[in-house]
Amino acid sequence: MSNFLNDNPDLLFTLNNLKLQEVVQLKEKNYSESAKFDTAPENYEDAVDGYRRVLDVIGEIAGERIAPRSRQVDEDGPHFENGKVTYHPLTVQNLEDLSKAGVMGVILPREYGGLNFPSTIYTMMTEMVSRADASLQNLFGLQDIAETISSFGSEEQRKKYLPRFCTGEADGAMDLTEPDSGSDLQSVRLKATQDENGQWYLDGMKRFITNGCAKIHLVLARSEAGTTDGRGLSMFICERTPDLVVRRIEHKLGIHGVATAELQYNHVPAELCGQRRYGLTRYVMSLMNGARVAISAQALGIAEAAFREARKYASEREQFKQSIDRFPAIYDMLARMKAGLAASRALLYETTTAVDLRNCYDEIMTRGTKEEITQEVREKARYYKEVAAVLTPMSKALSTETANKICYDCIQIHGGTGYMHDFDAERYYRDVRITNIYEGTTQLQVVAAIGGVKKRVLDKEIQSLFAAIPETGSIGELRKILSGMYAKHLEAVHFLVEKKDVTDQPLHELRARNLVENETFVFVGLLMLRSALQDPVREPLAEQYVRDASFDFERNWNIVMNGGTSVIEKHRQVIDY
Repeated sequence: MSNFLNDNPDLLFTLNNLKLQEVVQLKEKNYSESAKFDTAPENYEDAVDGYRRVLDVIGEIAGERIAPRSRQVDEDGPHFENGKVTYHPLTVQNLEDLSKAGVMGVILPREYGGLNFPSTIYTMMTEMVSRADASLQNLFGLQDIAETISSFGSEEQRKKYLPRFCTGEADGAMDLTEPDSGSDLQSVRLKATQDENGQWYLDGMKRFITNGCAKIHLVLARSEAGTTDGRGLSMFICERTPDLVVRRIEHKLGIHGVATAELQYNHVPAELCGQRRYGLTRYVMSLMNGARVAISAQALGIAEAAFREARKYASEREQFKQSIDRFPAIYDMLARMKAGLAASRALLYETTTAVDLRNCYDEIMTRGTKEEITQEVREKARYYKEVAAVLTPMSKALSTETANKICYDCIQIHGGTGYMHDFDAERYYRDVRITNIYEGTTQLQVVAAIGGVKKRVLDKEIQSLFAAIPETGSIGELRKILSGMYAKHLEAVHFLVEKKDVTDQPLHELRARNLVENETFVFVGLLMLRSALQDPVREPLAEQYVRDASFDFERNWNIVMNGGTSVIEKHRQVIDY
């Protein structure tokens, strides 16, 4: 094996070209943190050096320890007996290795034992862990639960729970889904009631809970009697007790290393986290957006592993007296896979940068002094909130759909061999399949992104990218393609926005994915051209992506402009034939 940071030129390129100066200055409070904590950086260069050192350690742990254990973890998985979940000894060892490296509280404040790193750096860690063992990421990535407590819990709750996460003493679970409430979380029924002393108790069922055997749970529950919508839901913290029963763990297609559980709450004591009634509308949406970024990284990590497996096999497998990677049909697949990886990574880390800026300005708006909350801060908080709200679902949709295609093609390149358990290709295919389902299906990511697409939230970013790219030379030719796509995309958006009759709503929903995908093609194409300017070696990658995207763009554009409405009018006749 190898170091999963240092053997990945694209990830290294991304790390070397991050623009986190504003983020780090805000997170480090203009570097005043260094006066309180020995581990805090004194300036931006010091911070970046610290990030790189930790990433290097995680890259080595992922490549040298976690990855070699992953096949055995997948084959054996956790065990469930008499209501108790026992993780595989190698999974336990993986978590101990990460805990000893001090990365179980990456994004948490230093005063509670965390590293206070940006989400962007944390996401790079999750990508590398996912490449090594996708199921382990579902445990490592549950740090987002601690971040939610840090953001919305009381100071007493932060002191009580966050240090336990940072040391690795405690793990977490996000208890949202119920048997009758999957994507429709506003219909959650698990009941939260208070006794005469103000103590909260939870009663009901949760289903498909990742790491449902965790020590600390964040739970979405109905606190307001008589309500049936999202306004009656609150967020609670509870600890594992005998009254919180793991009824069973699921037998899944993939992600075998982590337990997915059905839980029964029998009057489990709990604490309110944040304010009543804000459980879904504010806290869970924040938690889920963080989880969506993590799943984007998970999908990217799996896809990276699958691409490498396919490239290696194709270079070694000989047919007709030559390696199969010399056949156009195969090297075309490999080129598309590599361009898709680079595109997904470009969008993911553009997204995390916006998320970091949003979080920093949210922190000032929530806890800053009157003098700190200037008009500029208000405007930036609003702006990055809108940008992150569009980029997050766009990134999850792109990363997970691309990863599914890459893992599919990995098996195709292997042929019949890839269908066998003897090779890792089939595991990547099984593991990646959930990524465009959980934390919101791709269809729900489209719902989350389409409002920002119609409001043109990203236009400022898009125009800034265009302005930085020359109109001449080979890159200028690619810019011209994207410029034409952008003009046609605005035309299609305007075409649909102008359809305002109530009877047009099904058409808006039907064509939303086409618009979101085309927005993604333009935006990511510009990111790829920017990277080619930063390093000319990357120009073929950018060209591959832009030319491939242009054909898919035209199809989407034609569907929006000329697709008709027959599927709306006649879908029942087709489906029920």
